Amino acid sequence: MTVTHVKRAFKYRFHPTDAQTAELSRTFGCVRKVYNLALAARTEAWTRQERVNYNQTSAMLTAWKKTEELAYLSDVSSVPLQQCLRHLQTAFANFFGKQAKYPRFKSKKKSRKSAEYTTSGFRFRDGMLTLAKMTEPLDIVWSRPLPEGASPSTVTVSQDAAGRWFVSLLCEDPSVQPLPATGAAVGVDVGLDHLLTLSTGEKVANPRHERKDRARLAKAQRNLAKKQKGSNNRAKARLKVARVHARIADRRRDHLHKLSTRLVRENQTLVIEDLTVRNMLKNRALARAISDAAWAEFRSMLEYKAAWYGRDVVVVDRFFPSSKLCSNCGALQGKMPLHVRTWTCACGAIHDRDVNAASNLLAVGLTASVCGAGVRPQRSTPSGQSAVKQKPQRATAGIPRL
Repeated sequence: MTVTHVKRAFKYRFHPTDAQTAELSRTFGCVRKVYNLALAARTEAWTRQERVNYNQTSAMLTAWKKTEELAYLSDVSSVPLQQCLRHLQTAFANFFGKQAKYPRFKSKKKSRKSAEYTTSGFRFRDGMLTLAKMTEPLDIVWSRPLPEGASPSTVTVSQDAAGRWFVSLLCEDPSVQPLPATGAAVGVDVGLDHLLTLSTGEKVANPRHERKDRARLAKAQRNLAKKQKGSNNRAKARLKVARVHARIADRRRDHLHKLSTRLVRENQTLVIEDLTVRNMLKNRALARAISDAAWAEFRSMLEYKAAWYGRDVVVVDRFFPSSKLCSNCGALQGKMPLHVRTWTCACGAIHDRDVNAASNLLAVGLTASVCGAGVRPQRSTPSGQSAVKQKPQRATAGIPRL
């Protein structure tokens, strides 16, 4: 019997030499160029109602390298160039499968700088990683150990807007095993006053990382706005703004990781609400606070960690009136503005709005887990649909995003 282990991406900082910096920068530029050329070719073919697949774009890449104008593509490793064509193929597959929008061209300034190497494009021996076209191994800061005997199948090198270099190694991790089953279940209601409210009555404070660094960020942005476009001082000021953003994002991600891991370890079933965060961001008064709360990122963490450890995530339809439904008698209240945090039902029960919502989510989630996800709760949603959706599944379940 073959045992399949979960694949995890282990991400580390590294400090490249000047030669490595130049090589990787060239590689990033070539990856972006090839991706854009292939996207343009496929778009042009699409206007003629023709489809171009990965094999055809790979043949195009060979032809491009032979031209005088694009001969520089041969100066970098061919592996990241082939990988970017595979990524483009995946993007088109998602588009035709109605799972994503039409692929967009990569921008030199705004797009993520990254290059992916498969096993033929790197050498990993004795804890030393050497990429193709390089003579020296990368100076990696091993902040945590790789699984014993790990052999990376894919290595992704990237540079963020703050100028930091990262390498991500995709390995099988035998240490990730389903946790012992437990009967515990919890409903999770997300919010702004409190980041999370659990059906147990526990409330998790909202750290508001962006608000804490808002003055520092505003100062950096003011300095950036005063610099002349295209100048070296503007580039330095832009880097300072990016570093503040990176500090905020790192602290937020760290907090969400710790929180999601705790909830997955303690509970067998986690019930959350299916929120359309993208639409909620259209509310200008709350957009900044909602972005800082990062509800979508938290949900993503819960889903892949639950898949790792054998837990269940139940997603309740967004139209389910969790806040307005009395968890004691089931009576549905009328309109309830956001400023109403506590309310009293006709049955005499006094409810904290968020705790009541979490309790209702748990109740309908348990109904779904026992009777099936298609079971309708005690009352239908305003749209007449079931209040419970199927457990979310992703093709990359179990692999965190890089």
